[in-house]
Amino acid sequence: MGRRIRWLGVVMVLCFALIVVQLVNIQFRRAPALADSPYNPRIAVLRFDNLRGTITAADGTVLAKSVKATSGAYHYMRQYPGGALYGPITGYDSIFFGTSGIEYQYNQYLRSHPQTPQNLSQLIFDPPSSAPDDVQLTIDPVLQQAAFTALTTLPPGVDKDGAVVVLSPTTGAVLAMVSNPSFDPSDFANPDITVERGADYADSEPDHEGYKPIVPLTTQSRFAPGSTFKVVTSTAVYNLKKSLENFSFTPAVCTTFSDSPGYHLCNDGLTKCGGTMITMLPESCDPGYAALGAKIGVPIMTEQAQLFGIAVDGSPNQYVPKLDLPNVEPSVFSNLPVGSQAGLGQSAIGQLNDQLTPLQNALIAAGIANGGVIMTPHLMESIRDSQGNLVKTYQPTPMLTAASQTAAASVDDLMQGVASHGTAAGIFPASWDVAVKTGTAQVKVAQVEQTDDWMIGFMPARGTPRLAIAVVVPYQSQDLTGAVVAGPIVKAVFGAYLKENGGPG
Repeated sequence: MGRRIRWLGVVMVLCFALIVVQLVNIQFRRAPALADSPYNPRIAVLRFDNLRGTITAADGTVLAKSVKATSGAYHYMRQYPGGALYGPITGYDSIFFGTSGIEYQYNQYLRSHPQTPQNLSQLIFDPPSSAPDDVQLTIDPVLQQAAFTALTTLPPGVDKDGAVVVLSPTTGAVLAMVSNPSFDPSDFANPDITVERGADYADSEPDHEGYKPIVPLTTQSRFAPGSTFKVVTSTAVYNLKKSLENFSFTPAVCTTFSDSPGYHLCNDGLTKCGGTMITMLPESCDPGYAALGAKIGVPIMTEQAQLFGIAVDGSPNQYVPKLDLPNVEPSVFSNLPVGSQAGLGQSAIGQLNDQLTPLQNALIAAGIANGGVIMTPHLMESIRDSQGNLVKTYQPTPMLTAASQTAAASVDDLMQGVASHGTAAGIFPASWDVAVKTGTAQVKVAQVEQTDDWMIGFMPARGTPRLAIAVVVPYQSQDLTGAVVAGPIVKAVFGAYLKENGGPG
C-alpha cells in the first residue's frame, strides 16, 4: 500500500512539474508568438480596432493619423494629410496589403500594444491598457516641399521624373526625401478592398520612363552617376594614393589607353581640357579623370568605393545603407579585371556599369562635408507613448569612415571650385558658400542617347555643414546637363534652408 502511495506521489510531482514547465513555456518562450498570433482574440479585436499612432515631421506636422471610421467593420481609418508629398516615406497601412515605409518599419510601436508601466503602483495594481506610440521623423516640411515643388515644376521640355535626398551631414538625419513619380497612400487605407486593389494596380504601373510610383526612386532605383563619381576618384587620390596628388593631364580633347589602342575617351562637347585635379574637377574633364583613374588602378578604386559604402559588382549586403526604411538598394561600382585601363577610365568618371542610388550619392556628399565620416542615415527622431513619455530616441551613429579629414578637406576645396568657377558657376550666390559637383551621365534608351542629370553638394562649404544633397533627373535629352536640370533644384532647396534659418540670401 505504501509503495503505491509513493508511486502516486511521484506521478503527481511529475504532473506538477510538467504543468510548471508548460506554464514557463507559455509565459516566456512562446509568449511573443502567442501575443502576435492572428488566432489570439485580443489581436483579432485590435485588427478591427485598427487604432495606430501618429506619424509627424520634425516640426510636428501630421503625416499620418487614425480617425474614427464612419462605416464598415473597422473602428478607425488611416489618413495621410500630406498625400503624395510624403507617400514614399510614410508608406501605407492597408487592410489588404499590409504595411510599407515607416508604417512597416515601426509597426511594432505604431500599432496598439501594452504600454510600459511608469511606476510600481501601476505595475502591481493598475497596469496601463493597450495603446499605440507616436513616431516623430527628422523630415523638415519646408525642405520637403521645396524639393518636391522644384522637381515637379521643371521647365517645359524637361522630364520631371527624379529624386532628391537631403541629409544632415553631422547627424545623418534625413531632412527631405522626394521621389517623382510618387503615390498617395490614402487609397491604401480605404476600407473598401476594391479601392485598395485599384490603388495598388494604378501605382504599380510603370510610367513612360518605366518608373512605378509605388517604388521610391530615392532608395530603390539606381542611376549612372556620371561626373559626380569624380568625387570618389578624387578622394581615392587624397586618401589612398597621395603620390598622384599632383597628377597632371596634358590638355587634350580625348585620351587613349595602352590596352585599347583603338578606343578614344573624349570630353563632352569635344572641348580641350586638362591640368591637375584643381583644374580638372571644376571643369569636369572626362579624359583627364579617365587617365587619372587608370593610374590609380583597380585595387585602390575598389577600396575607395567600398569605403564610401558602394558595393563592387553585387558584393555582399553589408554595403546596403542602414536607413530605417525597407528594401533599400545597394549601389554598385564596376569592378574590372586588373589591366582593363579603358574600362577603369570609364568607371572613374561614373560611366560603364557604375550605378548609384540618390541616397548613396547624398551620403558621399555628406561624408566629404563631415570630414570623411559618413553618419548612419535615419528618419526616426523619437518615439513617445500615449502619455507623451519618451520610449526611444535616435542617437547619431557613424556608419563609415570614407576618408581622412585631410583628404575630405582637399576634395571639399575642389567642389568649391565647381560652384565658383566650374560647371556650376553662376548658379549660387557666393555668400551661400556651397560645394557641389555636377554629373551628366550618357545613357542609351531604346537606341536613343539620353542623359541622367545630377548634382550633389553641401553647405556651408566651410565650418560646420548643415545639409548635404543629391538630385537626379534621369532620361533627359542629350543637350541638357546636370547644371541646367539638377542645379536649380539644389538651389531651391538651399535657398529654402537659408530662408528658414535666417541665412544670407
